[in-house]
Amino acid sequence: MGWELNRTLAPLGEMYAFGPDELDLINIDALVRAIHDVQPQVIVNASAFTAVDQAEKEPDLAMLLNEKVPMVMAEEARKLNAAFVHYSTDYVFDGTKTSAYTEEDRTNPLNVYGQSKLKGEQAIGQVGGANVILRTSWVYSLRGAGFVSKVLSWARKQETLKIVTDQVGSPTWARMLAEATAAMIARSLPDAQAYFAERNGVYHLGGAGGVSRFDFTRAILEFDPRPQEQIVRNFEAALTADFPTPALRPLFTELDCSRFERVFGLRLPDWKIALQWAMGE
Repeated sequence: MGWELNRTLAPLGEMYAFGPDELDLINIDALVRAIHDVQPQVIVNASAFTAVDQAEKEPDLAMLLNEKVPMVMAEEARKLNAAFVHYSTDYVFDGTKTSAYTEEDRTNPLNVYGQSKLKGEQAIGQVGGANVILRTSWVYSLRGAGFVSKVLSWARKQETLKIVTDQVGSPTWARMLAEATAAMIARSLPDAQAYFAERNGVYHLGGAGGVSRFDFTRAILEFDPRPQEQIVRNFEAALTADFPTPALRPLFTELDCSRFERVFGLRLPDWKIALQWAMGE
């Protein structure tokens, strides 16, 4: 997300991008100094502790990065009369619903990662100000080691893939998410603080529609730009329970993004269309 945001936000004006080499978020004092030095109109936070299973082993670090750091950013943004855009996750839900989740649905995270992200949402809300929280789902990029890249790698090494059918979400290409963020911010200028203050709150923003991990995998391989490299021949359906992990996963987290579309006049394309675009780069 950070790389994609660098690309999409650059045309909007002077931008300062801090990666882990430039800013250690564990050092809260350094974070505050960086914000004060830049004096931004808008802060976009693409940082997070996203290792779901590792969060079970390092809950304090997950809470620091997913709750305290966003809270501090929101506080500093409010002091500067700046807007703050933050990303959250579908994992704030327990996955027991059978239709797409709306922003009004009850949260009930099953794991430390989801709990830490929910606490971050709540902390930002308590700070107040011009804050927009974008809950997203199954974010992927071919630049990283996420699910799409893993599937492509597995298909080149294994003749049989065993993929779960009982996890359903809204796959979201990082580029589409970054472009929607940039379009939203572009509409807020020149007074981002006032624009977002009128629209502050939590919104869902993910690829349109929902799909199981199993069918998502089939689509990934269907759009593989180098299918001749695949050696996979068989797909086996499995259940999440067949793959025990330290952290529990919510099974159904398709997102209803109609509120974001209604308020900002923007929407992401169907997840399958976006995947085809991503694979065709």
